[in-house]
Amino acid sequence: MGNSPRRRRTAPLVIARALVLCALASLLLGGTAQADGVSSGADVQVAQTLGTRDLTIVLRRMDSAPGPLHVDVVTHAGSAPGTLTLRASTAGTAFSETTVQLDGKPGAHPALLRVDQPGPWELGLDDGTDTASIPFLVPARVIPPWEKATFGGFVAAGVFLVLGLVVAMRVKRPQLALVPAGGMVAALAVAITGAMLSASTPAPPAPGTALDPTIDNVQDPYANAQLSTVDFSRPPVNLAVRSPNARSGSLAEVRIALADGATGRPVDDLLVHDNALIHFVVISPTGRLWHLHPVRVGPGDYRVKFTPPEAGTYAVAAELARRGGGVQLVRTTMDVATGTDSPAEPVPTGAGKRVVNGNPVDVDVEPGTPTTITARFGKADLQPWLGMLGHLIVVGPITDDSRVGAAAAAAPTWAHVHSMIPQSPGMPGKPDETVAAYGPGVPFTYTFAAPGEYRVWLQAERDYTVLTVPMRLEVPAEGAPQ
Repeated sequence: MGNSPRRRRTAPLVIARALVLCALASLLLGGTAQADGVSSGADVQVAQTLGTRDLTIVLRRMDSAPGPLHVDVVTHAGSAPGTLTLRASTAGTAFSETTVQLDGKPGAHPALLRVDQPGPWELGLDDGTDTASIPFLVPARVIPPWEKATFGGFVAAGVFLVLGLVVAMRVKRPQLALVPAGGMVAALAVAITGAMLSASTPAPPAPGTALDPTIDNVQDPYANAQLSTVDFSRPPVNLAVRSPNARSGSLAEVRIALADGATGRPVDDLLVHDNALIHFVVISPTGRLWHLHPVRVGPGDYRVKFTPPEAGTYAVAAELARRGGGVQLVRTTMDVATGTDSPAEPVPTGAGKRVVNGNPVDVDVEPGTPTTITARFGKADLQPWLGMLGHLIVVGPITDDSRVGAAAAAAPTWAHVHSMIPQSPGMPGKPDETVAAYGPGVPFTYTFAAPGEYRVWLQAERDYTVLTVPMRLEVPAEGAPQ
């Protein structure tokens, strides 16, 4: 029996309905695919001790380039007024420049620069006397291969759908519509497979964190990242500190040289770690502490200035994170010649109330293993500093109170402990220093490894002033501080 006219008329309709159902399926299944490219960036906060100014440079997140780069320069109490020049440079060439007028009042000072492409950049700072250079990355919107396959599969399925409908309705042999229908099914299979495999598709090494950044591997890390260029076992750095003209009572410039422990070459792959390239802690012979953040002036070449109040041997420690090498703490000493010494205030022992820069502080110590040390500052108006609610520096045991600097440099324990900022709903990133809403308690938890006398410094920020609370802590043999 031959095909009846009714069957010939309904066949294209059946195929067309099948194609429409496939199209609906593609739309429903396609809704589950989500982008999973390289992060479009986040705010970057970098502390800088530029000359006599303690600054925090906040580079606001960028989603695309070319475009504006918003920068906030946060100054602290005691920062002198003046003009600060900012430059955005790439490949050694300045692309945009602006100036910021620092009026002497602590707080955020906005600036606007421009960048023209994704990749590695440097932000230059110049106050007319001192300069600094902060490396940063301008991110690119990267489409991973699985996303391309998914998107391309759905587009191809749509094209085959249109072809199939045209063939089914216009061609006398409706069976030919099965050809584009098969193509659509294959395209859907590619798209759905790409979407399902997205969760298990490994990301390439991230330029700037695991991989030395270049313009090429930032813009297309999947195509340009070669595993042979990734070195996840970079050795520790060697630290050399020089300040040959340092005298007590006078401003001293400390030159910090970082060299690769294997090759001796200058180290120029530091990451921003806890909102700084280097955390530089200095302890004087009588136990006074500075928590500074040296500025980068060249590969492996960092500088910082401070005024040592007394002559003698100072302990210095640099905490840093190297790309592919992890966080490192390196220590040494520096000597300060006799000039004009200033007497140090006595350091309280153990818990109790005290006043720091006019701020009443109550320190509580809960003995045990671990030990909880809490500083209470009276009001809930503390600001984040270096991305944290507070910092605790622990050094010891100290056996010679008359030479704390030299003893600290050789002490078996040198720890940097944090009090974290409470998580806030709807705020995935870390707040900057313009948010004064934390405290009044700043708790720390630490386990002392050996008995003896320790020097402890608690730090928190209020009114753009970093408050440092020194304390002696005696840890008996059973491990309960007193």
